[in-house]
Amino acid sequence: MPKPLPVDPSLRQAFRELAVETEGIDEAVYEAFDKDPLEPIIGLGPADAPLAFFGRDPGREEVRHGEPFIGGGGQLVRRALYRHVHGDEMPDFEASRAIGDGFFWINTVPYKPLGNRAWSMAVKRRFHPLMRQLLLDHWQGRDIITLGREAFLWFGLEQPRDVRQQLEAFWRRDDRFTAHFELELAAEEGGQRTFHLHPLPHPSPRNLTWFKRFPELLEARLQQLVG
Repeated sequence: MPKPLPVDPSLRQAFRELAVETEGIDEAVYEAFDKDPLEPIIGLGPADAPLAFFGRDPGREEVRHGEPFIGGGGQLVRRALYRHVHGDEMPDFEASRAIGDGFFWINTVPYKPLGNRAWSMAVKRRFHPLMRQLLLDHWQGRDIITLGREAFLWFGLEQPRDVRQQLEAFWRRDDRFTAHFELELAAEEGGQRTFHLHPLPHPSPRNLTWFKRFPELLEARLQQLVG
């Protein structure tokens, strides 16, 4: 399964302090599973993973298991990964956890929001420096599959206006799920890297327009990026 957040007391404490100030964490779900609502749910993975998956935020099952991308939408991603790697259907839940070992996993905000609504821009900005630091410091790759509009446009936070406009324009393109967008990301503490963003629709059954096509779109990305 993806490796948990590295044991870094200062970084962990920074997330917890931001969470204390954040209204809208779904505390009832954390309580139902006897989980700490201040504990960030971050998957990460191997530093040399060839590909990262960037999603919106954890859901109910992510809280239950303390892992990202493990609920309904995440299972859709993991089934496609399993088929791509093994050429067969994924047999069970444990296989879905294991297939993530070779990839890097990260979200815009590492806490479940009330009602599974997207976090506000203010909350995303609050966590942006820490999430950006994790991406730059804990992963060496460049190719990122973003899942949904919220995840893709996260990369425009703290960017110049022209870059934000370019991201918005790219998302309106008909070929957005086959083309890629290059963007430079810099950390406040120094260090920067150019990433290749490969957007896909959000893998949710409520996304009626794209849900049925998601597996084939992801498979096309995997063929292009990992062979």
